[in-house]
Amino acid sequence: MKKFILINHKKFDFILLGMLVVLIAVGFVAIFTASTTAISDQVITANHWWKQIIFAGIAFLAIALLLKLPMPIFDILVLPAFVLNLLALILVLFVPTVGGAHRWFSVANVHFQPSESAKLLTILMVARYITKENLSEYKQILYGLGIMIVPVILIMIEPDFGTTLVFWASLMAMFIAAEVPLFFILLMISPVVSVMASLHWLGIVIWIAVLVFLLMRAGLSWVAITVASIINAFIALITPVFWMGLKDYQQNRILTFLDPTRDPLGAGYQIIQAKIAIGSGSITGKGWLLGTQKNMNFLPEHHTDFIFSVIGEEFGFVGSMLIILLFFAFFARLIHCVFQLKVRERKVATAGIMAYLMFQTFINIGMNIGLVPATGIPLPFISYGGSNLLINTISVAVILKYLNERGFIK
Repeated sequence: MKKFILINHKKFDFILLGMLVVLIAVGFVAIFTASTTAISDQVITANHWWKQIIFAGIAFLAIALLLKLPMPIFDILVLPAFVLNLLALILVLFVPTVGGAHRWFSVANVHFQPSESAKLLTILMVARYITKENLSEYKQILYGLGIMIVPVILIMIEPDFGTTLVFWASLMAMFIAAEVPLFFILLMISPVVSVMASLHWLGIVIWIAVLVFLLMRAGLSWVAITVASIINAFIALITPVFWMGLKDYQQNRILTFLDPTRDPLGAGYQIIQAKIAIGSGSITGKGWLLGTQKNMNFLPEHHTDFIFSVIGEEFGFVGSMLIILLFFAFFARLIHCVFQLKVRERKVATAGIMAYLMFQTFINIGMNIGLVPATGIPLPFISYGGSNLLINTISVAVILKYLNERGFIK
């Protein structure tokens, strides 16, 4: 019987671990400055930064424990953990609201958000079931959608629409890694494109023509192509009718979500202030602790969802680009990890984890610079938040464990 080794030095990805440590360290700096209010000679720092350090310590302890846990035990624990998480998503609906949503459990001033752990556990469950041997493409899609839909519905009830988008991004990445034919994925996302194309009749015509061309290239029968085209054309044509059926206040909510400038003092306030903060930072920024949008409290949630705006204001274009390049290198390393793994389930799970971290990063930076609507998605490893940091770090730890086990499992 082989003696268990915590780290297989030939297989363990020290580069990925090093990048993770750097990202979390940058997060400490960003949270400290975002939590500090400096007006004249008065400097007040909230306690968010040292709380984040405590959660980081817990997260790295979790990495060590996860690496030491035998893989068979890890595999056994995934299903009960997923079930318990679903129960937590149900129970959280009965706790008092925070900011109008049922998202957090609070114990001794420590908040936990079960939707965060649901991301990782759902990815692991989907990867397990869609990679079973001798499974048809239809069953892969059915299993993936069937497992994913349960936590998605519960999270939408909270409500937390932004988080549900992360689930779908992960699912698409896992289908691709599981080698589900691309035309199936095209068919799944085509209704979304049809809704967007409905803005103009010419857009509908062009989209349906493109869809028919792509499905023909995929080798589908004319019956399947015709059915798919009719369904998407119907969705595109019925969308304006559905839109006109909405009441004025419902239309205004959607329009403000898409264009925050329609309500600059209400729903659009955060994004507008974030863009002002980043723009005022210019090339090199206003300097450490000197961000006026943050210090004057014009920028809400500046230590969580809009921390990238604080970085842009105080460190300018240079600081912002360094953060983006750091994330680019981190995700490039994760892509490398996907191709290094040979066990199909682990490869698919790694693709899902990479997709969810990448999607969150894109959405958060996008909403800070005004490219996408505000959705309440934090910047991974940088934004303040114990649940988010803990689960994101454990997600990377799962990938490190998969890589580390390559030397023990053929």
